Amino acid sequence: MFDLTIAGRLVLPGGVIADGWLAIADGKIAAIGEGTAPDATEAVAHPGAWILPGAIDGQTHAGSQIGFAGIGPTTAAACIGGVTTIVDMPYDDPDPITTGDLLAQKVTAIGELAHSNVALYGTVPVTPDPADIAALVAGGVCAFKISSFEAHPHRFPRIGSGAVLALFEALRDTGLPVGIHNEDQEVVRATEAAFRAAGRTRPEDHSPSRPPVAEMSATATFLELGAAQGGHAHIVHISIPEGFDLVAEHRARGERATAEMCLHYLLFDAAEDMPRLGAKMKVNPPIRAGLRDALWEVIETGRANFVSSDHSAWGLERKSSDNIFEVAAGMPGLETLLPGFFTEALRRTGDGDAAARLAAALLSEGPADFFGLSTKGRLAPGADADLAILAPEPFTYDCKANPDGPGWSAYDGMTFSVRPAATYVGGQLAYDGRAVTGLTAGTFARRTA
Repeated sequence: MFDLTIAGRLVLPGGVIADGWLAIADGKIAAIGEGTAPDATEAVAHPGAWILPGAIDGQTHAGSQIGFAGIGPTTAAACIGGVTTIVDMPYDDPDPITTGDLLAQKVTAIGELAHSNVALYGTVPVTPDPADIAALVAGGVCAFKISSFEAHPHRFPRIGSGAVLALFEALRDTGLPVGIHNEDQEVVRATEAAFRAAGRTRPEDHSPSRPPVAEMSATATFLELGAAQGGHAHIVHISIPEGFDLVAEHRARGERATAEMCLHYLLFDAAEDMPRLGAKMKVNPPIRAGLRDALWEVIETGRANFVSSDHSAWGLERKSSDNIFEVAAGMPGLETLLPGFFTEALRRTGDGDAAARLAAALLSEGPADFFGLSTKGRLAPGADADLAILAPEPFTYDCKANPDGPGWSAYDGMTFSVRPAATYVGGQLAYDGRAVTGLTAGTFARRTA
């Protein structure tokens, strides 16, 4: 007998089964079918709701403020949004994940605190040590992350081109991708200084102060460095269609080049939303004006490998200055990634099943393949029973409903076409549609492919 059966509209790689069921045993999907479900210790039905593979958010910052303790509230937010695995960035406070020892400490914290699964990025200091890189690979990181722009001299430094080449060389035989925060430091600092001098410090000045050429310059340099070493060069966020075109050109040359979209570029517009939201909408690279449709075309033409949130739950006090250059960049996004993407996909396609399939492809299958999480990202026998249930009913997002959240969000008050009704992690109910159940069911997700 199975442990659990769940019935609803199954979103499979090949299509949607309207009257489907899946059976779970020992935390895995044991069987999938149509019609009457088999006997199980527990049976759950969600008539009309879509049952998707749990979303995999490929870009979160759980520890940037409070260190490893951030894993708890961040993974709780993930479960609320139907995200069953986060891929966490390495820029923790006080020390970034640059050694095997620090990685082991973070893995221990995951075992103690995580409600969802957690995969991990590693990183390097300005002078990489091949032994430390090897230790991070052996410890199970799924990718490396660096930046061409210094956000913090210790936690988030600028990694120069020589060090980038050394990192790609050290990873040559591993197949692991290297992701980059793609802004040219010299361009951004010169432009920002000019804006400050001219007194242009309003929220509306943020986007033009970090012009598209800063992205294109950093992206082009990084792609060439990766190509020179035969490495896998990945751009973790691009705000303009031309950046995705550049990645596609390198891929067409036979290089391992990939690119990632963030949800906020698909839902917000700087001209429309920055006057209303102000510093709450500050992210880097910035949200641009008039590009949403063009960026959705990137999604629809397959030029983005997956979509992430770049979740960073700063306290609102870090967004309170009248000077846009003095506030922190970043916004919460885990709770809204899946319903927000689905809603806009539904608006564009007019077909709920098509929206569900696109969500599964870009939020589950794509990141699972990219990060080498071979047992996740798809509803299939033998896969981990990580599931998101989306009920087809209007849902107005209230950022204060999560007692452990930061209490603010640029998405606050948005109405989505679906509501996360339940989230299962390893076959266990982690979110019941009202609250996180409290189970610390998450595990460290090592790269397996």
